[in-house]
Amino acid sequence: MGATVTTEATEVRGDARGPLNVSYGKMMMWYFILSDSLTFCGFLVGYGFTRYKFMDTWPIADEVFNHFPFLHGVDAPMYYVALMTFILIFSSVTMVLAVDAGHQMKRKKVATYMFLTILGGLVFIGSQAWEWKNFINGSYGAVETRGGSILQFVGEDGKQIALSEFAVVDPNRNDATLTRAKATWFVKGPSQPTYSLAEVQAGFEANPTIRIRTQNTTDAKHKEILTREASVERLKDAVLVVEGANLIRNEYGHKTFADFFFFITGFHGFHVCTGILINIIIFFNVLLGTYDRRGSYEMVEKGGLYWHFVDLVWVFVFTFFYLV
Repeated sequence: MGATVTTEATEVRGDARGPLNVSYGKMMMWYFILSDSLTFCGFLVGYGFTRYKFMDTWPIADEVFNHFPFLHGVDAPMYYVALMTFILIFSSVTMVLAVDAGHQMKRKKVATYMFLTILGGLVFIGSQAWEWKNFINGSYGAVETRGGSILQFVGEDGKQIALSEFAVVDPNRNDATLTRAKATWFVKGPSQPTYSLAEVQAGFEANPTIRIRTQNTTDAKHKEILTREASVERLKDAVLVVEGANLIRNEYGHKTFADFFFFITGFHGFHVCTGILINIIIFFNVLLGTYDRRGSYEMVEKGGLYWHFVDLVWVFVFTFFYLV
């Protein structure tokens, strides 16, 4: 006698409960966070090994990230980066409040806290772009030797000075001239330094108080400053002027520093932009009452998981890249 088996079809929604009594959507978010954490760990470990290998020539973060908006020329080491970090962490607090309001089904409070979270993310990513601009443009300028070493210039007090403070501009120099007769074929653009090597050398010779600071770090965690005589000899090895930073060379020191800065902060910035986009979508759904009709604000919680992850990653980036 045959047995009859009856099966009942069930609809699986995004809020269906999976293993450990956690919704499938939230579980997938945790899987994504775990895999992405391993990616960031790989980047930071690679950065750590590279920095350890070139420890003696690695740039000092306090001397690189010392800008602050509207305070031109003021040495403010790490102040703005610390402010950026505080803003991002504060956006995590508002996200927690949004999730809590969602549990209480308070739509207006969820919308308010989501808006503040989005605002914090936008301020952070805008600040990161401003930091990139300063890093790329540079502040002081330097020269590079045949061996690829970076030489910076310091005044009598040992503080770094910009090329613009001493370089002697050649009045006959005309970078915009494009003529066959003069065989001048270079075009003035972002890749061409403001001053030529000859102008920098002439200004250096005319100012006997200027010395050279190498990219080598002393036991006191400061860059080595040469005597005037040693500076004159070292400058003879210079082959080009460097202003700012790119993927090929940078005025701050070892070129790998800029490579890691662009890649790690850029990759994190991409995650922040993605999180802002997700939060904006959730924000408008809150305004439209989508989650009220569903009877659940779990989507806010899933977006919050991603946002907390992005914030936590930045804490590690800030610690290992800027502070250590």
